[in-house]
Amino acid sequence: MRSLRPSSNEIILSCVESPSPSADRASAAAASYEARKFGVHSAMPSVTAKRKCPDLIFVKPRFDVYKQASLDIREIFAEHTPIIEPLSLDEAYLDVTENLMGIPSATQIAEEIRTPVTPYPSSPGHESIKSGPS
Repeated sequence: MRSLRPSSNEIILSCVESPSPSADRASAAAASYEARKFGVHSAMPSVTAKRKCPDLIFVKPRFDVYKQASLDIREIFAEHTPIIEPLSLDEAYLDVTENLMGIPSATQIAEEIRTPVTPYPSSPGHESIKSGPS
């Protein structure tokens, strides 16, 4: 599995969709939890995001990597049920009423799925890089 995290010592990240993060029409595709504390959110113009959080670091989205992670996770879901309704790259509804493993509890199924999925970040846009003093 490839890492979804960019190589950085910065702590506040936002993915930006635009030809250039400094372009007037750029917008945040996602924001880390740290950036959200400053009021930065997805679909926000990058100039507004930078004004709210001057230390914000824009990174280019890597949708090819996110899509592969999503497909890998859906394979794990498919081990439990063929009824998968994807909502986004990192969300899906699963109907586990008659699951393939014969597990009687939806909670137990969730625990079984969580184990192999845990190495993946919860959401590509919600990645955080933390580091100590440089």
